[in-house]
Amino acid sequence: MIKLIASDMDGTLLNASMQISEENIQAIKYAQSKGIEFMVATGRNRKEALPPLEEAGLECAMINLNGAQVFDESGNSLFTVPIDREKTRSIIDLLKEQIIYFEISTSNGIYSESQIRRIENFAIHTAEAMPHLTHKMAIAMTAARLEFLPINYVTDFSELFLLEELEFLKIICFHPDGASVLGPITQVIDGYGDLVVTSSGQNNIEINHRNAQKGIAVAQVAKERGFDLAEVLTIGDNLNDLSMLQAAGVSFAMGNGEIEVKEAAKYLTSTNIDSGVGKAIMRAIEENL
Repeated sequence: MIKLIASDMDGTLLNASMQISEENIQAIKYAQSKGIEFMVATGRNRKEALPPLEEAGLECAMINLNGAQVFDESGNSLFTVPIDREKTRSIIDLLKEQIIYFEISTSNGIYSESQIRRIENFAIHTAEAMPHLTHKMAIAMTAARLEFLPINYVTDFSELFLLEELEFLKIICFHPDGASVLGPITQVIDGYGDLVVTSSGQNNIEINHRNAQKGIAVAQVAKERGFDLAEVLTIGDNLNDLSMLQAAGVSFAMGNGEIEVKEAAKYLTSTNIDSGVGKAIMRAIEENL
């Protein structure tokens, strides 16, 4: 019997309206009633991840920023895996040289240099999730959503290095041309040695310390709980979920997931707009996977 469930959020637990469906909520609560722990493993920081969970009445532990931060269900930090400050400087210089928009997630929240470019790039992600939207509609919906998400705007990222206590946890980069532009950047960053590059969408890449991965974090949480990885269920849809799908004894790929994710997972569930997480949880419990 599984003892721990770790689910991705965007494209997985959340539907097209960025909410948790009633079917997903009921399946999670049913699992919890059986003594199974549920947690989210997301690229979002904790403040971004909380609203849909609170709306659904769910309180759980979190793996945030792909594994750079882990919190217990009360919001207490369990561990943090930052990127070296000088490596961060080098990445910033590289991305600015290539005119690529990016944001930095830190121990004090997210930082950006441009609100306009932030909306433009997130609108592309919104349009991917809801292809029926026009570009103008995607922009409007994105602007409304981002208005309520906490972020800090700075004139220049160099300001951040004046804050000695600040830890750099994740850098997310966006470009409308996707892999054709971001692929070469990935190759350069791979050469840094202690960094890992993943993705949560067609038009982005996410840069973390190589020890800040969902799979590593899930394994650490399981160890601290006294669970074997064979007793862990993970669910995801995109490339930043691969490490935890490969680590867990039971893993489900979403029906809307990337091909590589479906190949890595042991089982396939429905899409995020058809409550694939709830269906995976119920199947795992009923079939004693």
